[in-house]
Amino acid sequence: MLSKDIMPTSIDQLGQRNRELSVLNEIAHALNQSVDLDQALEATLRKVAALLDLSTSWIWLMNEETGEPYLAAALNLPPALQDNPEKMGGWCYCLDTYRKGDLKGAANVNVVACSRLKGLVEGTGGLRYHASIPLYAKAKRVGVLNVASVEWRELSSEDLRLLNTVGDLTSIAIERARLYEQSVETGVANERLRLAREVHDTLGQNLAAILMRLETLDALLDDDTDREKLSGVLRGAMTLARNNLEDARRAVLDLRAAPLENRSLQGALEDLGKEIGSEAGVDVRVECVGGHPLTARVESGLYRMAQEAMNNVVEHADAKNVLVELTSTPDYATLAIEDNGRGFEIENDTEGRHGLIGMRERARLLGGSLVVDSAPGRGTRLEIRIPAQVAT
Repeated sequence: MLSKDIMPTSIDQLGQRNRELSVLNEIAHALNQSVDLDQALEATLRKVAALLDLSTSWIWLMNEETGEPYLAAALNLPPALQDNPEKMGGWCYCLDTYRKGDLKGAANVNVVACSRLKGLVEGTGGLRYHASIPLYAKAKRVGVLNVASVEWRELSSEDLRLLNTVGDLTSIAIERARLYEQSVETGVANERLRLAREVHDTLGQNLAAILMRLETLDALLDDDTDREKLSGVLRGAMTLARNNLEDARRAVLDLRAAPLENRSLQGALEDLGKEIGSEAGVDVRVECVGGHPLTARVESGLYRMAQEAMNNVVEHADAKNVLVELTSTPDYATLAIEDNGRGFEIENDTEGRHGLIGMRERARLLGGSLVVDSAPGRGTRLEIRIPAQVAT
């Protein structure tokens, strides 16, 4: 049983610990509300000021590229600092101490030491004191959190310990927000790659087909061909041009490939084979096994890769026969395109073949792979294998 002399102290300590836990809980909750860096910092400043009865606070962050500090967020700066932005720029006593590695934990800083407040009397609203809390992500310097009071008092060791923990929470939130920003940037980069592939796989191919038809039309004009045949070639070019315009719109809107709308992948591949085969004089045979449903993203990717492969056969292989095999199971989808054309040396040719590079990249982004088997004089076989359950 505790003595009467010890009990009040223990009760005070318990109350202090409960208060600290309450503060940390509220700050952690505020930080978890958003992955936006500015919102996370503002939430930290508001909670710290309200819960610790401090009037002013601000956060410095280190620029990840230059290593220079910049003011990332501020709350209730006094007029002398708010109206003079230059006073809140560059290095200062706290940041110099932090840069040297001497600011290892939360510390009190008075007006005499503070290079920003020293000498200021008017416009400070009585601000004469602040504490600095270093922000670290493991060994990485993230920045400094400053909290200020208009009183001359120094924060107690308990308050400094609490602020140190707040600094740790804030550092985690900052790193999380930065990682999220990086993931967004990565997503933008992937979207640019997607559009580049669509331009090559769709617009580029269709424009090449239109050009071939126009060249045919030009040759027929020179041969004084009858008007009906000329009109047929011209209508075909116009149809391709309209389809190209629609594909351009859909590439930007990231909708499913137009040939797959309200149609199965098997049907779209069969029509593609007939269209390309009739134009180029190639016998294209399509065989499908399994019939397991695939996601729209997988279907669209497989169709585009088949389209690219068959166009490559027409342009480069000088083949007479092409076999397209689609196999779909609950676990994977495999698309194989095999021709009896001239083939090529894989070691020497693949680096310069943009179509193969684009197909390999598209397969990789779908979590799959592309294998090429070819040799001069014995044709080419492409095999694309994609996990069946890639997200839409």
